[in-house]
Amino acid sequence: MNDLQHEDPLALFHQWLKDAESSEPNDPNAAALATATPTGEPSVRMILMKRADERGFCFFTNAESRKGMDLEANPRAALCFHWKTRRRQVRVEGAVTVMEAADVDAYFHSRSRKSQIGAAVSRQSRPLASREQLEAQVQEFAEQHPTDVPRPPFWLGYCLEAHRIEFWMDGPDRLHDRFLFTRSNGQWDQIRLYP
Repeated sequence: MNDLQHEDPLALFHQWLKDAESSEPNDPNAAALATATPTGEPSVRMILMKRADERGFCFFTNAESRKGMDLEANPRAALCFHWKTRRRQVRVEGAVTVMEAADVDAYFHSRSRKSQIGAAVSRQSRPLASREQLEAQVQEFAEQHPTDVPRPPFWLGYCLEAHRIEFWMDGPDRLHDRFLFTRSNGQWDQIRLYP
């Protein structure tokens, strides 16, 4: 397909994301994030990609969650964006780095107050006795911080610096179009793959 013939995979990704923003009913920036432990035990979950630029595909989360612990021990990951209404998919693989604190602070404080409080209170991925316990902790934290909400030290931003980006587009009779971009020495090479 002509729109897959592109020299810059990041520009093509942004074009596809923009297309998805007009047709996806919810969160066109949602992606499945796959991580693995050092011994290779995989785990996957949905995240919201907040930025894609020269630093990589960036998202924010609790570093003490399962994904955060996986990334600390094995800083490589994969993302999969699937836009069902567009019949398109993008897969991204690469190394993950932690974002600068100033960038994380700026994004954290751009969120709603309630989202900031929720992030500060949540002990993501750990056992919780009840919904009531969580709501009581949120209320207590909000009362302790009536104005600015401090970003908790465990709430970080991560960027996946892609070394492989694959674009997939549905085709008739399952003859899909697939193009793989791989980066070597700062340059992108592109090949077509069998469906």
